[in-house]
Amino acid sequence: MAIGNPQIKVRWKVEKKNVNGDGRRVAVYPKGRENMEAEKIPKVRLNSGQTMPAIGFGTSAIPLPQREALTSILVDAFEVGHRHLDTASLYGSEEALGDAVAKALKLGLINTRHELFITSKLWTTDAHPHLVLPALKTSLQKLGLEYVDLYLIHWPVRLNPEAKGYHNILKKNVMPSFDMKGIWEAMEECNRLGLAKSIGVSNFGIKKLTQLLENATIPPAVNQVEMSPTWQQGKLTEFCKHKGIHVSAWSPLGAYKSSYGTNAVMENPILKEIACARQKSIAQIALRWVYEQGAIPIVKSFNKERMKQNLDIFDWELNQEELQKFSQIPQRRMYRGIDFVSENGPYKTLEELWDGDP
Repeated sequence: MAIGNPQIKVRWKVEKKNVNGDGRRVAVYPKGRENMEAEKIPKVRLNSGQTMPAIGFGTSAIPLPQREALTSILVDAFEVGHRHLDTASLYGSEEALGDAVAKALKLGLINTRHELFITSKLWTTDAHPHLVLPALKTSLQKLGLEYVDLYLIHWPVRLNPEAKGYHNILKKNVMPSFDMKGIWEAMEECNRLGLAKSIGVSNFGIKKLTQLLENATIPPAVNQVEMSPTWQQGKLTEFCKHKGIHVSAWSPLGAYKSSYGTNAVMENPILKEIACARQKSIAQIALRWVYEQGAIPIVKSFNKERMKQNLDIFDWELNQEELQKFSQIPQRRMYRGIDFVSENGPYKTLEELWDGDP
């Protein structure tokens, strides 16, 4: 159950009576209008027993909009129907997301906190066993929440705790080892305390997942990885499916205009051909493909009309001929993680970082 923390400031009124009949304390506001688009989004059941909406809204951007502007964008995301929001300590978007949740509740765009699925992530500077719980509590303070629905280890890497921010993702800051067992035990404690309803990982390959599962009392519910039509992750998704781990896909549209992204997805001739024939956007084709692979796309757009389009992927299917064409798309990983490879760190090569699939 969710546990209130006197040090965590919650930004909305919490009703103490047993509204849901299950002993939980629930945020209660006057009932808002029903959002039909939110109702259309399927949900998947995680191995933790939680359900997660089958598409997420990403909140990472460089440069990040000012807090007030980002809050407005995220309120738009709630208005069009998004209920699964993805953030991280690194992104700097947790406070704006917390503001947006509080505002959406006040406006009646959502009725209770329990309608939402909020993911945050443990950054590498806090990937030390004794820092995991304090890092989550800091994220909760910024979000103004009593718990997150999912908390992920952002990378299987430790950086010097003083090396905060994107600009410090440097080889010289990589620590010699990654204490997977100790860090995961701390993640499990976050779950037992009710501060993270589900726990998982991000950017883990098959070898690292196998190692984690050998020692885990609570298995990871999710592995969030780069996945798109131009980096399809077939072996990894099959492994995760076999182990009962859901895959969520970051940068499913190629992260065009980001520091690491390309236009390989949005300019792909095969996707253009399918989109034209279907009278859909290229983004819709790519997102639908990710969904049909059993993965959860984490998509970002700060344009309200494109937000709506990106949600319109659940009442149609790609046919067999179209799916076969995806096998013709050239494959290339966008973000290689070269700055996590260091002679002084646990991964001396990209092959070691990515478990043989660089």
